[in-house]
Amino acid sequence: MTTTLELRPLGNTGLKLSCVGFGASPLGNVFGPISEQDASACVREAFRLGINFFDTSPYYGGTLSEKVLGKALKALGVPRNEYIVSTKCGRYIEGFDFSAERVTRSIDESLERLQLNYVDILQCHDIEFGSLDQIVNETIPALQKLKEAGKIRFIGITGLPLGVFTYVLDRVPPGTVDVILSYCHYSVNDSTLEDLLPYLKSKGVGVISASPLSMGLLTECGPPEWHPASPELKAACQAAAAYCKEKGKNISKLSMQYSLSNKDISSVLVGMNSVRQVEENVAAAIELSTAGTDEIALAEIEDILKPVKNQTWPTGIQRS
Repeated sequence: MTTTLELRPLGNTGLKLSCVGFGASPLGNVFGPISEQDASACVREAFRLGINFFDTSPYYGGTLSEKVLGKALKALGVPRNEYIVSTKCGRYIEGFDFSAERVTRSIDESLERLQLNYVDILQCHDIEFGSLDQIVNETIPALQKLKEAGKIRFIGITGLPLGVFTYVLDRVPPGTVDVILSYCHYSVNDSTLEDLLPYLKSKGVGVISASPLSMGLLTECGPPEWHPASPELKAACQAAAAYCKEKGKNISKLSMQYSLSNKDISSVLVGMNSVRQVEENVAAAIELSTAGTDEIALAEIEDILKPVKNQTWPTGIQRS
């Protein structure tokens, strides 16, 4: 019986990421307060259970997430090569700035907060809010210099609209961008990332998928007030959650397993702010690898969500 988390290769990087990744935005109090002690316990338990991939950003909690994660990783007292850290640049509490000067300064600030000499992956954060041509012609070349300087090992881009990835990847030399991070596009209600996977594979780009619960849509307690989904999409997800509860199933666990089942996705990033959440996510992954997923319950959920399948929401600068 498998009791360890599966490690999956990330594109052509040579890195092997735990199939469940630790999303550290909650460490910046983004979803309510979390003490430093609890944050540290969370990271420690995640690492103990086989999670080796930790993702943060200076934007989360206005740099708090990076500081708290850095402290927690240092407290593990393990060799640096035993965990993989990804942070971002270009999006800050004060706004977006993808200029070469700002992203170059950004990594030094991040390394100081994380108490690290390098990060494994530096990603341009939510590029749909910037000029994609600037990302291609200015930001990514600046990141290549940081790679040469040894401050970062690999380059990534993140965003919600899937079109931003093809736009950039078609305009940079092959092998320039190592990884993409997509969110809310590989979950039970929206699996549009799947159509892009052959293209990404052909480009040798690793794939990380975040937000398997669609930013709270696929949970019993429902999404936060500010969630940008349409009332129709929220109502359908609420109905699916109610159906699961009635059948004694957990919609979050089923959704997590759905996202983990595609092996072309190297890691599924999920925000965690308690030891219990860490344990539940790891247990869901291990159960999937030993017993598979509950196909009947999943089919029922998919049926409820069929009218809103692949419905998303606008974000960033609207391009024709």
